[in-house]
Amino acid sequence: MKRNVRVLHKYFSLIVSVQLMLWTISGIFFAFNKIELIRGEGYLVNQDASVSFENPEFEIRSSDSVIILKRLDKTVFMIQNDDNVSYLDSKGQNIPKLDFRESQEIVRSVTSLNPVAVTEINEDYAGSEYRGRKLPLYKISSFDKDGKEINVYLNPFSGKVEAIRTLSWRVWDFLWGLHIIDWKERDNINNIFLQVFSLLALVSSITGIILFFRTLRQS
Repeated sequence: MKRNVRVLHKYFSLIVSVQLMLWTISGIFFAFNKIELIRGEGYLVNQDASVSFENPEFEIRSSDSVIILKRLDKTVFMIQNDDNVSYLDSKGQNIPKLDFRESQEIVRSVTSLNPVAVTEINEDYAGSEYRGRKLPLYKISSFDKDGKEINVYLNPFSGKVEAIRTLSWRVWDFLWGLHIIDWKERDNINNIFLQVFSLLALVSSITGIILFFRTLRQS
């Protein structure tokens, strides 16, 4: 029995040792880096968020969720009902998307970054920097004062900054994928690999404790 426990512990430990090391490395990185900085919130600048508008000239149903936003010098009503989102002006008319020049102007006004190029994104893919955000989005390639390239993702209708992606965020995202053993989408914490390795780590720990106390009693 003792030999079986030792063999079981030996091989389970070998299997999980690499993943335990990855859990530790990624955990150290998470512990020593503030999530606010990883998300690029330090690039946002204080801005006047007040809006001035007359009563909207359209009906708002009680079931609607209404958010009032400021887009440059315009007021935008974001109306959400179920899965549908509309962006309207005060007269109830659909507002057009920002043009590329306007999107760059917004980035200059709400961040400390210098925008240089704009790309419209209409397709999502697994593991993307902007996953979880509603499309379309504008990707504004920008640089900070130190010349580091930063990607800003902007809602083209509301002008809201949806995400800021830096090299630190990409490192964090890569390590997060290793941490939850989801290398592709890096979002699924209920995947079979994580479940199996967690159970193996538990078995390895339990057998190690058993061996420790058995050795202690024999010494």
